[in-house]
Amino acid sequence: MRRWLLPEAIEDTLPAEAWQVETLRRNLLDEFRRHGYEYVIPPLLEYVESLLTGSGRDLDLRTFKLVDQLSGRTMGVRADIAPQVARIDAHQLNRKGVTRLCYCGSVLHTLPASLTATRQPLQIGAELYGHAGGEADAEILRLLARALQLTGITASRIDLGHIGVFRALVAAAGIAGERLDELFATLQTKDLPGLRELLVDVAEPFRAALLALPELYGDAAVLELAAARLPALPEITTALNELRALAAALGDLPVSFDLGDLRGLHYHSGIVFAAYCAGYPGAIALGGRYDKVGKAFGRDRAATGFSLDLRELVQLVSAAPLRQAIVAPSVATDSATAALQQTVAGLRARGEVVINALPGETLADWREAGCNRQLVFCDGLWQISELK
Repeated sequence: MRRWLLPEAIEDTLPAEAWQVETLRRNLLDEFRRHGYEYVIPPLLEYVESLLTGSGRDLDLRTFKLVDQLSGRTMGVRADIAPQVARIDAHQLNRKGVTRLCYCGSVLHTLPASLTATRQPLQIGAELYGHAGGEADAEILRLLARALQLTGITASRIDLGHIGVFRALVAAAGIAGERLDELFATLQTKDLPGLRELLVDVAEPFRAALLALPELYGDAAVLELAAARLPALPEITTALNELRALAAALGDLPVSFDLGDLRGLHYHSGIVFAAYCAGYPGAIALGGRYDKVGKAFGRDRAATGFSLDLRELVQLVSAAPLRQAIVAPSVATDSATAALQQTVAGLRARGEVVINALPGETLADWREAGCNRQLVFCDGLWQISELK
């Protein structure tokens, strides 16, 4: 095997794309900061007891594990940063009031999420802790919409769901353990034949309600249809009311509903959402409420947030042309050199890219490095001219 071959679904990011990713990262973090979200940088590795606390089986199979040579304990390479940020809120900051945090960093997955996905996403997100009301969910969703707008992407739709509907139905039907996990996975893929097989011995009206979940998607009328087709359990009534209130607060956003869009069975606790845009087959951003994660860290805190992958996002953004550089020659006399250095410093202060020529470099080398102009000494001054 060639030594420079990378593992499957692991890739380098080359200069043009890397700069575009970095520009997006800076713009988004700056916007989060303007909304009061403070930046944190969790570690790449943690002991698995901490890394997987609160997320449980949802992240366990996606996490690379290794043995710490110092302690002999099992460590994991993070597959999701959000649980780490919840730990920071619960223990390192330990504030009483509302806390807004944001982050950006690489995560590693044991398997790619899809055939075309990378196993090393660059995850960026924002989290709001300490407020259990729908106002916090609305703030997070508006921040997500603003983040997409900054990248030049318009969300074609934002699907809202609620994990509480599914949980209420399976609890009432007495479904638990491995059967619950199997049912949840089948619903995620919307495998209707498999769903009917799994529910063959489940009592009514819960069997019919679970079979109806994959069909309950669309505009606001779906919530009234859900109220009619699902049992009037208190938890379901509460969930539908929360969805109605959130939709009303987001009337200017392309909100729709999907009660069968399920994820994070052991992680999410209420509202969940997914943002979609033209030209991309899956969700470009995911989020929702996860109030139970803080409790797993010993501090019960309401929490809601979202995340997206900058590597995926950059594929959908029109690449801005890179600013071409100016080549600065080497000179022999001290007086010319001093003037050249002063000119170069001034150009760089104005945002120009200036590359110092090295001995032996040719015109072709400069063009390959992205130069289209050069500094020439004319009439006692260093001036910019086209590179010929």
